[in-house]
Amino acid sequence: MRTRFKPDRSLTGRMLATTFLLGLLYVVFVAVLIAVTKSAVWAIVIAGGLLFAQYWFSDRIALYAMHGRIVTPEEAPELHGVIDRLCALADMPKPAVAIADVDMPNAFATGRSPSKAVVCVTTGVLRRLDANELEGVLAHELSHVAHRDVAVMTIASFLGVLAGLTTRIGLYSGVGRSRDQNAAVVMLAVVVVSAVVYAISFLLTRALSRYRELSADRAAAILTGHPSALASALTKISGEIARIPSRDLRQAEAFNAFFIAPAAAPGFSLSSLFSTHPTLERRLDQLATISRELGEQV
Repeated sequence: MRTRFKPDRSLTGRMLATTFLLGLLYVVFVAVLIAVTKSAVWAIVIAGGLLFAQYWFSDRIALYAMHGRIVTPEEAPELHGVIDRLCALADMPKPAVAIADVDMPNAFATGRSPSKAVVCVTTGVLRRLDANELEGVLAHELSHVAHRDVAVMTIASFLGVLAGLTTRIGLYSGVGRSRDQNAAVVMLAVVVVSAVVYAISFLLTRALSRYRELSADRAAAILTGHPSALASALTKISGEIARIPSRDLRQAEAFNAFFIAPAAAPGFSLSSLFSTHPTLERRLDQLATISRELGEQV
């Protein structure tokens, strides 16, 4: 897709490396599925069906889960106006625009391709950010669309989801209860391999997710020319999220990979290794560096 968002070769390299490693894991995992089902056809149907559903309906699933709805320019003229300007500036097609009636301040982009993309903001973020801050947040989300991050992360995370599901099925079915010793050994092997595949793919996709957030921050800051506005927005959003009850945050944690800032209660992530987002400090440091490079007048 043609766009004026600055290309990020480092991001592309990491995406290719992660996709390659996940591909190797996928091959191993499908081989295990074939051994268990004793049918390559069924293994391909199961794996392919789940991947297709997750990939094809990602936009609808995310919007439904976040109670988002598509809005027209007449319903949200200011929001559409900002996105129109940014898309013209980035020379990219305009995605669908949605609003989620949620007080938690956040925004996300979803969709399997730029032509099917949706950029959604919550009512909470619209109430709390000024025009420049909102522009920075929307530029960040449009960068995800331009770089096809949503499709890449959906595909990259699929293996972990499938492996985790298989592990749970194996555990719930009762590993070791079978009277057939050979069958019990095979099932135990499936559970072990699935657990290992899940752990490795989890770490790989988390690392890729953190880097794509930094890349989107950089692309947005350069496109708008106002890194300080995005930095202010991130600070506000993170500060407001910290005040939201932990119970409400836990309900939204499943969609952290979509958000511009993680909906996690303080102390939720024991290590940045498991986080979907870089720390706020890391993001602000990068934006400060970009601001100096651009000679931004704060």
